[in-house]
Amino acid sequence: MSADYDYAKKVLQQIWDSYTVIQNLQDQPGDLDIIKKELLKINGFFSVMAKKLEPENFQSRDLLDLKPKIQNFLNNYYFLQEIDTMSTLYSNDKDRLKNMRLKIMEALQDKRLISKIEDILQEL
Repeated sequence: MSADYDYAKKVLQQIWDSYTVIQNLQDQPGDLDIIKKELLKINGFFSVMAKKLEPENFQSRDLLDLKPKIQNFLNNYYFLQEIDTMSTLYSNDKDRLKNMRLKIMEALQDKRLISKIEDILQEL
């Protein structure tokens, strides 16, 4: 396996780990800060992967098919402004925390993005 594949696997694993952290939160006060931190990580890793996933770097069709899914997420979902607004008003409201967390998870599941990442991690 080449260095590019090792790098991709490490980045995808970090994305998966951040997703898992968000998924396992219990909607408690303070969770909004954790959600924001993990979402910033995910967005950063997605930006890196969107630039890195090119045919000259990877022959894996699965990895190359991931790029449009990542770009879709980056182009269509941006929760940070909502989180900032919510943090001043509703950071202790369990229902709003749960709703935000579920919306983020739903966005990551759009076009089977997160399940594709999971599949790739099992293959690499």
